[in-house]
Amino acid sequence: MTYTEKLTWGPKELVITRQTPPAQVVSVESKQVKLEKINVNDPSLRPSNYAKAEGTPLPILQAEGVRVDLSKRTKEPMNFWHRNMDCDEVIFCYRGAIHWETELGNLTLQPGEMFVIPRGIAHRSLPPENAEEENIIIELKIRGEVSKLI
Repeated sequence: MTYTEKLTWGPKELVITRQTPPAQVVSVESKQVKLEKINVNDPSLRPSNYAKAEGTPLPILQAEGVRVDLSKRTKEPMNFWHRNMDCDEVIFCYRGAIHWETELGNLTLQPGEMFVIPRGIAHRSLPPENAEEENIIIELKIRGEVSKLI
């Protein structure tokens, strides 16, 4: 059996064919690098916006130009408007539903749906009426301009 591995960077692509899978290794050692899971369902990961209107999402990952936040707004709507002047915001609804009011229009996200709030656009989120389920929202703050590819 042969295995194919594709390496891409920019418009370039390199294809490597090998006899063993790329993940099959004799040993790997590193004190700096490891695989680690983060379970967004974990009740101990509770942002301050869980039950407080003025609360904020919980930052969970960060790299140059991007930050990943966990939001679990469940009870109270944001009682203020927010305008991120540094980043575009990619909002992904993982569980529950969340309604967004923006100066570009309003929409409600269901599980599996996402949208982009462009930098500088005023917005706020509100739990849908009669929402009983916990909302879990992943927010990516991206310093570069976000472009839709599909």
